[in-house]
Amino acid sequence: MTAQQCDNSAVPLGIYISVPFCRSKCSYCNFASGVFSRGAFESYVRRVCADIRNAERTAREAGGAFEREVDSIYLGGGTPTVLEPAQLGEIFAAVRETFEVMQGAEVTVECAPVSLSDTMLEKLLRCGVNRVSLGVQSFVDQESRAVGRLHTRDATLVDIERLRRAGVTNINIDLIAGLPHQTQASWQYSLEQTIATGAPHVSVYMLEVDEDSRLGRELIAGGKRYHAHFVPDEDTTADLYLIAGEALEAAGVKQYEISNFARVGGESLHNLKYWTRQPYMGFGVDAHSMLLSSDGSRNAVRMGTPDVLEQYTTGAPRSVTPVSHDMAVEEEFFLGLRLRRGIDLARIAAVYGVHCVPQQVVDELESAGLLDREGTWIGLTQRGRLLSNEVFQRFIRDAVVSE
Repeated sequence: MTAQQCDNSAVPLGIYISVPFCRSKCSYCNFASGVFSRGAFESYVRRVCADIRNAERTAREAGGAFEREVDSIYLGGGTPTVLEPAQLGEIFAAVRETFEVMQGAEVTVECAPVSLSDTMLEKLLRCGVNRVSLGVQSFVDQESRAVGRLHTRDATLVDIERLRRAGVTNINIDLIAGLPHQTQASWQYSLEQTIATGAPHVSVYMLEVDEDSRLGRELIAGGKRYHAHFVPDEDTTADLYLIAGEALEAAGVKQYEISNFARVGGESLHNLKYWTRQPYMGFGVDAHSMLLSSDGSRNAVRMGTPDVLEQYTTGAPRSVTPVSHDMAVEEEFFLGLRLRRGIDLARIAAVYGVHCVPQQVVDELESAGLLDREGTWIGLTQRGRLLSNEVFQRFIRDAVVSE
């Protein structure tokens, strides 16, 4: 949180827009997305555009401060580029009608490789897109096919070159550690290919095993569908994550957040808003928002939309959750500690009250080798990043907050 946020001064808004449509549903995916007929696209775009144009009223009714200036826009999914170019144009037009998009704003669209037609690329450029996040996941074709991805290594490299020729050099490459058939050798190959592209940003995620994906359910059940019996074990997946960190760091792609790495100046402005508790508004299925309070205090309000397409398009209301003083402190810890730079305990104590820092928890986690401390700053160690959920739970469970 910046000094501006502490006194509730105006901070430019981030805009997130969810497009929950895909050409195929990846077996590992646990997002609120799927394959729908093109008939669903038009009604969805219409609803999203209406919500964008109604943003100020939505913010006021929730008790949030509405900021019209925007310095980041992010279209995620799903795969936003499965929409018709004209439909994407409608969404961007609604944003620019409602908000004042600042000069030089970061405008990101998530794309699956091979989803970028010439017409689509031209439309993105006309809409001001200057950053593209490519869902590569692996440069090994066998691994991509195993989870239902439709691209190949060669097609991905062609798309990266097409983006660069069009003037889009701010590119993120997504990778997943722990895919079926993945080995240390094949993972090293994906990392080498990623580094060779010169992309300024790389995201590395460890495969999530949960009941919200087909592959996760099969792994939990001990079955063999979706190539589940070829998924590396947890220890191997953790090793792959560590190998990625070492390889990327050596190539000048520095880790700045648990899952994110960037060359100098390549950090994602939009995603940094989430981890530093800056205001943002989300539109579409399963989209979340955080706004500063309209009462002039340092409080905040969080909102969320339904995670089911039919509920969203038929007008189900947003959830609204005021962020209490205690909740804000918890968020400072479990969001701020995601960043490699960590958090400043002295600042948290000054903003929220001198007794809000759970010193015993900090001491115990430092002794366990999960936290590093330098002066008043604390941050996750390498081992702490692997066990980050356990670290965050300690702060949520044991933080004692007092004004």
